[in-house]
Amino acid sequence: MNTADAGIYARDSEFLGRYVQFGAAGEKIIQLSFPTVPDDDASSDHELLDRIERYLNSDEDDFRDVDVGLTVSTDQRSVLEAVRGIPYGEQGSVEQVARMAGLEPDDEDSQRTVREALAENPAPLLIPDHRVRDGPSGAPPEVEQKLRSIEGL
Repeated sequence: MNTADAGIYARDSEFLGRYVQFGAAGEKIIQLSFPTVPDDDASSDHELLDRIERYLNSDEDDFRDVDVGLTVSTDQRSVLEAVRGIPYGEQGSVEQVARMAGLEPDDEDSQRTVREALAENPAPLLIPDHRVRDGPSGAPPEVEQKLRSIEGL
């Protein structure tokens, strides 16, 4: 992506029954959501939307190469970066993510930090919180379940 790609992009997904929409700033994706109606000024032409569409049609993609601009606390950043390390088709637990993020996996505060980071995830799918089996998701529940089904989780 380059600075010419800055803007809002959305495409209808028949599989999800919603739009996939993201905001790009320069070379970073700053937000990804699944609205029922896209922003009025959203464009449907972007290579990342093409990749997402292929993923939703069962083409394996982990999106790790997509630069996500995170504006979250250090602990939440560690959690979300750890979640990006969970491979396609595999899942982990809140405790495993806490460990991967350098937090104490058995500590209630650490588990709360993980759950809050997952629930507030600004870019579900690109940061695949659907791979954390016992945590919340930044995506609507019906979208989370469809993402899990694509990967056989």
